[in-house]
Parts: sequence; C-alpha cells; structure tokens
Amino acid sequence: MPKRAQPSHGRRQLLRYAGASLILSVSPLAGAAAKMPSVLAVRIWPAADYTRVTLEHDAPLNFTHFTVENPDRLVVDIEGVEFNSVLDSLARKVATDDPYIKLLRAGRFKPGVVRLVMELKTKVVPQVFTLEPAGEYGRRLVLDVYPVNPPDPMMALLEGRKEAVEPLKNDPDFQIADKRSDDPAKKSEKAPIEAPEVQTSKKSGKPIVDRLVTITLDPGHGGEDPGAVGKAGTYEKNVTLEVARRLKARIDAEPNMRAVLTRDSDFFVPLQMRVQKARRVQSDLFLSIHADAWIKPDARGSSVFVLSEKGASSTQARLLAQKENQADLIGGVNLGSKDLFLARTLLDLSQTATINDSLKLGKYLLGELGSINTLHKASVEQAGFAVLKAPDIPSALIETAFISNPEEEARLNDDAYQEKLAGAIVRGIRQYFIKHPPGPKAKLALFG
Repeated sequence: MPKRAQPSHGRRQLLRYAGASLILSVSPLAGAAAKMPSVLAVRIWPAADYTRVTLEHDAPLNFTHFTVENPDRLVVDIEGVEFNSVLDSLARKVATDDPYIKLLRAGRFKPGVVRLVMELKTKVVPQVFTLEPAGEYGRRLVLDVYPVNPPDPMMALLEGRKEAVEPLKNDPDFQIADKRSDDPAKKSEKAPIEAPEVQTSKKSGKPIVDRLVTITLDPGHGGEDPGAVGKAGTYEKNVTLEVARRLKARIDAEPNMRAVLTRDSDFFVPLQMRVQKARRVQSDLFLSIHADAWIKPDARGSSVFVLSEKGASSTQARLLAQKENQADLIGGVNLGSKDLFLARTLLDLSQTATINDSLKLGKYLLGELGSINTLHKASVEQAGFAVLKAPDIPSALIETAFISNPEEEARLNDDAYQEKLAGAIVRGIRQYFIKHPPGPKAKLALFG
C-alpha cells in the first residue's frame, strides 16, 4: 500500500494557523450562544388597585407560575436565568405597607432554574406576562397581583368626600379647605393650598350647581410609564400627580362638587381603565392632567385638547395623541387576558354631543389657563386621544406647560405655580357649570 504523502513543513504551519483562526472566529459566537439571560433591574409598584413587580432582562425568558395556599403564595420558576445580585436584592425592595405582598425572595431552585416566591397578605388574582422592549425599557417580566375583591370606587369616593369635608367643619385654621395635599405623607412637604372662593348665583345666593357633581381627575402616566422627562430630571408622572392632588382638594372644598383620582400614587393605570373608572362613579367631567414636551426647548405654554371623531386639528395634536396613546406599551398592559377592571366593553357610540360639550369645557379651561400662563395655542385642539373616549362624559386633556422647557419645568415644580394651575382649572370648571348646569343623574343601586 502506498504511503500517504505527508504535508510539507510550510503546509503544516498554514493548516495550524488556519485552524487557530477558525477557533478564534467561532469562539465568540459559541460564547454568545451559551450566555445566560440576566435580570438587569427589579421595580415594585404598590398601590391599592394592585401591586406590580417588574423584572427587566436582556434576553427572552422561559417561565412558569402557580399559586400555593396556606399560606398564600405566588411561585414563578424562570429557566436558564443567571442568579445575580439584582435577584438577590428582591427581598429588600418590598415595602412594609405593601397592601398585597408580605415577602418576596428568589433563589436557585435546581440547576438552571431560579425560583421566585411571593408571600401574600391576602388572596389575589395574579397575572404573569412578558413585555417587549418599549420606550427606555428592555424586555420585562411582569408580576401583577390584583385583589380578589377590588376596591369599590363609589365607596372610596364617598369615604374620601367625608374625609375631605370633616376637617373643614372643625378646624378654624383651615376653614374652607384642608390647605394641603390629601396624601398624609405629603402634608409636611407641600405649601398650603389656598381656600377657593365659593361661587354663588347673584340672584339667589345659592351655589351654582344644584346637585352634587363628580369630576374624575386623571394624573397622566405613572409607575413604569414616567411620561416626559425634563432637562433637570423632572418626571411628568410626578408633576401631574401633585397638580391633581391640589386640584382635588380645591374641588372637594366646593359645596356641591367632589373629585376622584384615577391614581393616587405612583403606579401604572391602563388608558381604558382610566375611562372605566370615570364611568363607574358616573362622572360629570373627566380631566386628564399632563405636561407637554417637544424636541425644541423653547416651546412653551398651556394647551387643552379634546377628542376628535374625524382627524386631528393640527399635526402637533396628531403627534401628541400618538405619543399619549403609546402609554399602554410603555407602562405595560397584559394583552393576553381580559382586563380585570372592565365590566363591559365600551360601545362604539356616537360621541358628537359629548364632544361638543367637551369643546365648551375646553374653551373655559383654556380661558382661565391663559390668565396664569402663555397659551401654546389660542383655541382648543382635537385628536384621537384614547383616554378621552368615554362616550357619555365631557372630557379634556390639559397640557399644563412644557416640561421640556427649562423655565417651565422649574415652574411646574413650584408650589405657587401648582396652586395657580389648580385655581385656574377650578375656575374653568365653575364657568362651564354656570353656563351648562348638569342634568339629572340616574340613581345608583348603592343608594337604593
């Protein structure tokens, strides 16, 4: 048998270098394929409505979840994830006053599996789902725990009204209004709220509204959705909540008005749920509070927007509506299951009459806002805002100022300017009801 020819010394060297280069070129790809997903951040958003736990990660995750009783627990097993310091810190992130979560811990359950165990304070209805990258966030695994018996919005409204009125009767230092935020934790931090004047009819001396009216205040964004961010780091979601709280205090001090908030702390509320909350308490008005932003820092002024059935009244209105309607993508809605808070699907009713009333409301609001700030647009704008789609409630979206403008950002953080905003909006509401008194309201079953 003839001998196989041996490669020359030069050929052996060439093969050796070629093999080395092949290994070098393949190794990074092999290493990338073998890399385990990592949890980059954990955020917890407790609220009376529900508590959300968000795990942001850098690659797709496989997971399963189940519940256990005695004691009540939610267990989530995540496959192929790296157990790191972020997961190890879970236990320290749960607030002691969280309404639903008692303890939360993570550990290595078995090779290749990390187990999250959430000990609960009460029975819950959990939702566990993933979100694709949106806004400034990467992929997210979301754990939402809802109470089996959700808070009754009407009862909460009545109790809140009682709490707001009682101090007014007994405290001579407050007289008409509590003068501070309705959040006890904020009372030492914010400047007093000035008592509003009660507007009465010149002929009869009676209040301008003959029956109790309900106004839903919707602080834009919240939780996972920060909204626009100013150059100095101001989050729109924080400004809108502070203004809404001040506005609620002023409305509750009116003899025939009461206000309810779609959120009273820092948590995410889906757009349709905001509408549904207003309808469940039979609101007479719906006001969504926001702070505008633009690519140029010199844009300034206040604006008022209402719904449009056809098209946007301007390019800016259309772009703003598109941005605001993306809140659900950023904040994170579980599209794979029915929303727990929706008693029924909103009907596609004709909204012409409601939009006409909204335009009238917007005109009064704009007129009063113009007395405290530059108006970005002198007329009420229209576009397809999802949060304004209640078919039976006059609704408006108020852009208080441009948070992207450094000067207006500073004003939005100023107690005095927040007071002026709240005062202007209340005056606009009064003017609307003077010219358009509310009609009779159907009696709720709650009142028999």
